[in-house]
Amino acid sequence: MNSKGFVRVLVLYIMAVALGGCGREQPIDIEELTSQPKTFVGSDTCKMCHLEHYDSWKMTLHSRGLQDALENRDAILVDLNEQTIRQGLARSDDVLYVPPDKIYVPKAEEIQYTMGSQWKQFFLVKKADELYVAPVRYDIETHTWDAYYEGNWDKRPWIPKCGGCHATGVDVENNTFKEPGVACEACHGKGSWHAALPKTAVFEKRQTIVNPAKLTMGVAVQICGSCHNRGEATKVEGTEWPVGFEPGRALEIYFRSPSFPPGDVKEVYVDAFTEGHHQQYLDWLQSRHFTEGVTCTSCHYVHQIGVPPTRSQTIAAGSQQCFECHIILSKTLGHAIHSFGNCVGCHMPRFVKSDESGNNHSHAFVSVLPIDTLKNPDLPNSCQACHAHKDADLKKLQEAGFPGSMAEFEGEEEGEGEGW
Repeated sequence: MNSKGFVRVLVLYIMAVALGGCGREQPIDIEELTSQPKTFVGSDTCKMCHLEHYDSWKMTLHSRGLQDALENRDAILVDLNEQTIRQGLARSDDVLYVPPDKIYVPKAEEIQYTMGSQWKQFFLVKKADELYVAPVRYDIETHTWDAYYEGNWDKRPWIPKCGGCHATGVDVENNTFKEPGVACEACHGKGSWHAALPKTAVFEKRQTIVNPAKLTMGVAVQICGSCHNRGEATKVEGTEWPVGFEPGRALEIYFRSPSFPPGDVKEVYVDAFTEGHHQQYLDWLQSRHFTEGVTCTSCHYVHQIGVPPTRSQTIAAGSQQCFECHIILSKTLGHAIHSFGNCVGCHMPRFVKSDESGNNHSHAFVSVLPIDTLKNPDLPNSCQACHAHKDADLKKLQEAGFPGSMAEFEGEEEGEGEGW
C-alpha cells in the first residue's frame, strides 16, 4: 500500500471512530442520579423522545389551560377596547359590587397570561410580583363581556386559587411554576430522572416516570380528580388545589372535597348532583359508572394522534359515545317518546352552573325527572333542561313521560307529605 492509500485508510478509520463515539450514550451513575431530588423539566424536554404524543397534546385544551401572552400576543382572542368592555359591564350593573366605570380594565400590554381559549377567556395581570385574574372576562361564544370578582379581585392571588390546575410545576412557596398549561408532567410526574437516564437503562427509565395507563383504575382516575374537582388543600391553608399531590399518590391526603348529604349547599344540590362547575370527578364518584369501573378515560382521551373528533375530547360525538357500551333494550315510557336517542340530553343534563357559555353536563349519569323537582324544588330536572320543555308544567311533564307515576306522588303528598 502506498503512502496516499495508507493516509486515506487512516483518515477513514479516525472518522469511523469519531462518528461511533458520537452515537454512544455517556455512562451515567444511576444510583447517584436517583439520589437527587426529582425536578420538573418541561414539555420541551419530553418532546425530544415523545414527539407524536407532544403534538397530539398540543391540540388539546390542556395545553392551553394557561398561555403566555407576553411571548404570544395572539393568545389574547379579543381587542381590549375599554369602551366596549364597559358597555358590556353596564348591562349587568344591577348585580355588580363595583360601578361599571370603576372596575379595573387591563390594557393589552399589562396582560401576562390568558386562561381559556374555547368558552371564556380570563386575563392575568401582575401586581406587586403576584399574578391576579383581572375582574373582566370575555365570552368567546357570545362575544360579550362580564365582571369577575370585581369587588375583591386583587385580594385573590392566582397561584393559591387556580395555579395548580392551570400551570405545571407550581411552587407555592416561591410563587413560581415551570410552564403554563396542563403539560406532560402534570399527569406523568416530575421528569428529571427519566430524561437524564440513557435509553439503554430500560428498566430504570421506566420506573422513573408515571404512566397512568399502567396504574390501577382507582389510582389513575385520581389524577383527573385532582383538578376536575372542587375543595381545598389539606397541606397549605387557603389553597384551592391539592398542593403536594403527585400522579400515583392518594388524592384525599392532599385535598378535601365538598361533602354530600347532608350536603354542602354551596357546591351540591343533593345526593349525586353537584352545582358548581369543574366538579366532574365528584359527580362520577356518586354514579353507577364509578361502581362499574367506567372511568374518565373510558370516554375521554388525553392525547390522541390526529385531529380531535370532538371538542370535549370524547372518543365519539354526543350520544354515539354512550352507544359504545349501551344498547337501548326497553323502548317504553321515557325512551318511547324520545326516539331520537339523546342519551346525553336526559342522562347528562346541563344544570351544573358554569362560568362558561351555558351550564355544563352533569357527570352523575342520572336522568332527573320532573317528579324529583316536585319533591325538591331546588333540584333541576332533565326535562326542563330542554328548551322545548323549559316552561312546561312539571306534573303534566312527569305524567306524559311516565304514565301513572303522579298518582303515587300525590298520594304521598296527601298522606305523610314526604319530600326528597
